[in-house]
Amino acid sequence: MKPITGIVSATVLLDADDVDTDQIIPARFLSGTTRDGLGAGLFADWRRDREGRLREDFPLNRPEAEGARVLVAGRNFGCGSSREHAAWALRDAGFEAVISTSFADIFRGNAVRNGLVPVEVDAAAHAALTANPGARVTIDVTEGTVELPDGGTARFTLDPFARRCLTTGLGPFEFLLSHLETIARHEERAASTS
Repeated sequence: MKPITGIVSATVLLDADDVDTDQIIPARFLSGTTRDGLGAGLFADWRRDREGRLREDFPLNRPEAEGARVLVAGRNFGCGSSREHAAWALRDAGFEAVISTSFADIFRGNAVRNGLVPVEVDAAAHAALTANPGARVTIDVTEGTVELPDGGTARFTLDPFARRCLTTGLGPFEFLLSHLETIARHEERAASTS
């Protein structure tokens, strides 16, 4: 994944709570073996009608959503199954961050491992964002801040390892592999003392 230290983008507002991973990417889109193309199935049951036509009233289908890299969602985003494909679909659709008041724990971990920044803000910051759909925000991953439409700043917390993974572009496995020499030296010392 590529390092993410900051994001400057317009937002797209998905004003819904308890959005589960089956709503983010329905199971029928999970038959492939790669991440490529999953963005086309993002929120498929909400974005399209029964005949497959785009619903003009769905936020991601509106012209002002084009090119937005930040999704503002309701509380408990990414609940439900442990489907990592949800983070894959959001990334494939061009999103780099999701802002919410709370995330499901498994979704949060999947997001970080796939270069999607889970930005958890307080209710006041969230209200400022939902009152200004499409507003431009600046997310500083290194500092853990979001510059709000009114010029104010909200803080968000990432555990240090998650922040390191996002800002270096190294997922947990890549991080481990980057320390193979250190691990080998430790193993040699441990073997020689036993």
